[in-house]
Amino acid sequence: MSNFKPLARSFSAVEGQPTSPLGPTEKFFNDPLHGYIAFDSFCTGVIDTPQFQRLRYLKQLGASYFVFPGASHNRFEHCLGVGYLAGSLVRRFQESQPELGITKRDVRCVQVAGLCHDLGHGPFSHLFDSTIVPRLSPGLGWTHEQGSQMMFEYMVDDNYLDLDQQDVRFINDLIVGKPTSQGAQSQEKLFLFDIVANQRNGVDVDKFDYLGRDCYNVGLKSSCDSSRLMIASRVIDDQICYHHKEVYNLYDMFHTRFSLFKRIYTHRVESAIELMIVDALVQAEPELQLIEALRDPERYLNLTDDILRDIERSRGPELASARALLKRLRRRDLYRFVDEVVLPGHLRGTLTKRHINAEAVVAHQGDNAHLTVDDVTLKWYNLNFGKNDENPVDSIRFYSKFDDRRCFAVPQDA
Repeated sequence: MSNFKPLARSFSAVEGQPTSPLGPTEKFFNDPLHGYIAFDSFCTGVIDTPQFQRLRYLKQLGASYFVFPGASHNRFEHCLGVGYLAGSLVRRFQESQPELGITKRDVRCVQVAGLCHDLGHGPFSHLFDSTIVPRLSPGLGWTHEQGSQMMFEYMVDDNYLDLDQQDVRFINDLIVGKPTSQGAQSQEKLFLFDIVANQRNGVDVDKFDYLGRDCYNVGLKSSCDSSRLMIASRVIDDQICYHHKEVYNLYDMFHTRFSLFKRIYTHRVESAIELMIVDALVQAEPELQLIEALRDPERYLNLTDDILRDIERSRGPELASARALLKRLRRRDLYRFVDEVVLPGHLRGTLTKRHINAEAVVAHQGDNAHLTVDDVTLKWYNLNFGKNDENPVDSIRFYSKFDDRRCFAVPQDA
């Protein structure tokens, strides 16, 4: 007879949720970047919806996974991280600066915005709204932020979340990083709009999470310490400012972003794979009707990276050309990379897309190349530190330990 006794385990009122001395209604996730992170029952209700769970099937770095085996992380864990950081930062301001008047509702809305800011990403993330949608519907101007707002409203209605229309509008404004709706909640405490999507200078918890998470997964070293930045921040003149000693930490952050773009996000093999994915989806559009899904949240809910497998599993002639192209991708019979050129700054006004294009390349081909315009694709990248030709740190304000009520800029040559 066995003496085995099952271990006792207590559960809270929420089914399947273990009790904890840190809070009986909190749910914990063991995140590889931030460690154990907790969410209250309301945020757990947001996470446990079909709209949020969809993010498990969207690779954070899109086609990078075809090149970097470690880039297997998804939008799901990134959004958990951003929600956690957003809640941590706004609570820190609430406790350390009570004069700001941050309410429990403010905290909830900021954290939900952090969780839901990427709900609208399509298959292969930024590739979808930057390339696929413009190819399918030129001039539409659709962005994943618009998709996030659509999917968030659908989430609230479909799951009967306890948010009124004012909260929904406020959270949607927090997602895009600026007040667009009317009402007192969107016109005061403007610093709240800097937490998830900072339109002033790009320093926000979204960047804190994806820079750390992407570096961690692809094996790229980074000296930027976002946890230190959060501790060294405070609100002055209705904007988030940082201790002046953090100026070099912020330069490291923008340098890390540049390095990721240069070495990972615009990798030449990844670019070839992206072009093949785009061509396959464009060929499959008459059957898939992806553009129609942009206006229909119920259809968009099922639009994930699995779309490639859907094409490959098809048997009809309608998707035959797309299937053939994806078969080439699986066999690594990729589009051929030819060359890249770094355009000097003084030539940017002289050599433009009007001068360098597929027609110009074909016109200068060799005698035996036999290239046509359809054989040539050019990709233009504008790699910078986040604000085109400007120094992004010039837009950040700092404070001194001798006077934490006044903010100032730190010039680059200081």
